Amino acid sequence: MKTIGSEHPGVRMLDELLGIPAPSGWEDKMAAEIGKRVSALGWMYRKDAAGNVLVDIPGRDPQGPLCCLAAHMDEIGMTVTDIEPDGRLRIDRSGGLYPWKLGEGPVEVFAGDTSIPGLLSFGSTHVPNAGERKVTWDDSSILTGLSAEELAELGMKIGDPVLPVRERRGPFLFGSDELPWVGAWTLDNRMGVIALLQLLEQVRQQKIVPHFPTSVAFTVEEEIGGNGAKFLAQREQPEVFIAVDGCPVPPGAPLKLNGMPGIRTKDRAAIYDPYLLDDICRLAEKAGVGLQPVAYASSASDASLAHSVGAAPCIASVGYVRESSHGYDATPIASFDNLLITLVAFVRYWEG
Repeated sequence: MKTIGSEHPGVRMLDELLGIPAPSGWEDKMAAEIGKRVSALGWMYRKDAAGNVLVDIPGRDPQGPLCCLAAHMDEIGMTVTDIEPDGRLRIDRSGGLYPWKLGEGPVEVFAGDTSIPGLLSFGSTHVPNAGERKVTWDDSSILTGLSAEELAELGMKIGDPVLPVRERRGPFLFGSDELPWVGAWTLDNRMGVIALLQLLEQVRQQKIVPHFPTSVAFTVEEEIGGNGAKFLAQREQPEVFIAVDGCPVPPGAPLKLNGMPGIRTKDRAAIYDPYLLDDICRLAEKAGVGLQPVAYASSASDASLAHSVGAAPCIASVGYVRESSHGYDATPIASFDNLLITLVAFVRYWEG
C-alpha cells in the first residue's frame, strides 16, 4: 500500500538495499549490488584488496590532487561467539550495537548462503529486581529450536553474523505530507551509499566534469575501525577525503531534524579541515542548502579515521542528520534530496 513518501527514489532504493545484509567483514553481497548499479549507470568500477568498491571520475586538471568521496557499506550487527549443545547461541556485538537498542525479537543468522531464523532473548523477568536489570551481551542469547548438530549440518559456525529479520529492518514511513519521515534499521550507512549512487547518476546525466580527479568509494569495515578507508587512503593517497555518512543527534547537539545535512567540525578522531568545510558550506548554500555544523566528543567517520593514521591530510564529513543511532534511525525524507544537492554542487564547482 502506498504511503507518504513511498514513491521517493531514495526511499525505494533504501527498501532494496535493506534486503542485503552487510555486517562488518561480510560486505561482499552489498559490494556486488553496488557494482551492478554502478555498471548500469555506465561507470566502470574496481575493487581493491580490502573489498572497497571504487569509481574513478577524470578531472579537468588531470595532474591535480585526488579527491575521494566515501560512504561505508557495512552496518552494525551481532556475531555468534558460542554454540551450546541445545542450539542456544551466545552472541556479542559487531560495531557499536547495544542490546537495549534491539529488544527481544526475531533475528536471522547468516551461515554462508543460508539464513537461519532465531529469537533474540534476554531471559525471564521472573527474577528479583527484574525492572532494575541492565541487560548486557552476557545476558543475551538466540534461541534456534535446533540442536548444535543440526545447526552444524546447516553450516553454522562461530563468527557468523546476525541481524534483525528482514521484516523488522524497514523502511518505515511516517510523519506529515509536508515533512514525511523515514525510519529503518541502520540508515547508517545505506543513506550514504544511496547518496553516492545518485551522485554518480547525476554526474553522468548532467555531464559534470570535476576540476580535480575524483574517486567515489564504497568502503568496508567502518563500524569496526575504518579499516577499509585506512587501506584506501594509504593506497590511493587522496589529498582530500570526504566521508558521506550520518550525523547523529546526541544530547546538546545543535542539530535540527529539518532535512538539512550536517557537517562535522571535529570528532573523537580528528579536527576537520576548516577551509574545506567553508568551501562545502558555501557551495551548498549557493545551491539552496544550509548545512548544519556539529562538533562531536565521540563518534568518528571514514575521513577522520583515515586522517588519524596520517593517510588523508585534508578531510571533511557531510551527511544526513538522524534521530537515534546505531539501531533504528529516523530522518526526514528531504534528507535524501538535500544531501544529493550538496554533493552535486561540490563536485561541479569546487576548485580547491
